[in-house]
Amino acid sequence: MGDVISIIVTGAGAPGIAGTIYSLRNNPDNVKFTIISTDIKENSVGKYLSDEFYVIPPPEDASYINVMKRIAKENDSKVILPQTTREIVKLSMYRKEFEDDGINIIVSNYEKLIVANDKFLLLEKAREFGVPYPKYYLINSQNSFMEAIEEIGYPEKRVVVKPRVSNGMRGLRIITSKKWNVERFLTEKPEGVEIDLNSFMYIFEKEKWPELIITEYLPGEEYTVDVFRDKGEIAVIPRLRKSIRSGITFEAQVEFRKDLIDFSKRLSEILDLDYCFGFQFKLSEEGIPKILECNPRVQGTMIVSTFAGFNMIYYAVKKALGFEINLDTLNLREVQFWRYWGGIAIEDGKFIEKI
Repeated sequence: MGDVISIIVTGAGAPGIAGTIYSLRNNPDNVKFTIISTDIKENSVGKYLSDEFYVIPPPEDASYINVMKRIAKENDSKVILPQTTREIVKLSMYRKEFEDDGINIIVSNYEKLIVANDKFLLLEKAREFGVPYPKYYLINSQNSFMEAIEEIGYPEKRVVVKPRVSNGMRGLRIITSKKWNVERFLTEKPEGVEIDLNSFMYIFEKEKWPELIITEYLPGEEYTVDVFRDKGEIAVIPRLRKSIRSGITFEAQVEFRKDLIDFSKRLSEILDLDYCFGFQFKLSEEGIPKILECNPRVQGTMIVSTFAGFNMIYYAVKKALGFEINLDTLNLREVQFWRYWGGIAIEDGKFIEKI
């Protein structure tokens, strides 16, 4: 890969854009990339971290696919690296069309993505193949909701509610009967995901109930697992999410827990996912990691795996370009990662400086 390679990275406004671009620019083969970023919003930080930038329509728009093809052809881009959940599904539907034009998309098969993105279908797969999972129910009415939370043990136990398909904590709520007092008010930061039962019921009082997943609340620590898979080659890097703000990891510790590695390998094979992707696990009271969800795309803090010794974002690009992958000589390490509040300064649409 001696020549400069043009690559499109979508989701220029995604939280992980800086880490993705870092991983591409700081790859172990010293390959040079021309990075073209895209986003549905003009004011996206990735615009100023990449070489070129395009505003694109939402993936639900009828023109989205043609716009992406045009951008790729204009820039002679050989690879598209999508970072958002909405885009991977749409792009996977047209993957063959792009391949016919010499453009490779870093995305799994469409049918596989539908299962991996659906939290209910993922839990069904976990139950079927022996991967630990939280107690769960699929509901679509007030009656089925009340029956589910009673089965889980509310009000003595907290209950988690979430949509079948969502990302970035959208639609996630923890229903609790725990009351606020003065001490709690003064010492605890309020969690936006917590809600009392009455407030939750009020939301749906005059609305049609969507399908929702009701699960038990797992009180233990939360882990993200980064995975790279190519045929028989697989790399798994789990990390403890020591500090989380608005769904984004701010402090992480890589921990090579055998149970997390084994469960992630099993799920990867069951779901038959390709390239780089990830899973979320949370520990039960007994310390057992139970699957929460799958992110069948580049994860927001996958840069940690780059620092841990395996640049799986870059290796996904190598795979997309048709290079043979060999992971026999990986030298991984249990690094820590701390995120901080950075930013960029712009004047009249031009980049000035970043911190």
